[in-house]
Amino acid sequence: MAYPIFIFNFFVVLHYIYQAVMIPRIKSFEICDDWKLWVTFDDGFRVCYDVKDDIDTIEDFKSLITEIGLWPMAQLDASRTCITWNERIDLPSDTIYEYGVPLS
Repeated sequence: MAYPIFIFNFFVVLHYIYQAVMIPRIKSFEICDDWKLWVTFDDGFRVCYDVKDDIDTIEDFKSLITEIGLWPMAQLDASRTCITWNERIDLPSDTIYEYGVPLS
């Protein structure tokens, strides 16, 4: 009778592997005037992500300040795994999920 237990354990392990490599999908986001994004993910996790840190360290992100009107043009891509502004500026959902400050 050890065979059914082995199959059950195999599927449990597969489930945890799938969860570990799954890319978080963004349900919605709000743009704030202070270079922050409030992001809600499909699993209900909510974070505040400070884009100012990226603006200070990534050259392409400086355009968010220098190009008038670019900041509010943020869009969610079709896969819901990235917030983009243009072809050079985007934020992957896993980065936002990992480095965002959790909201209650």
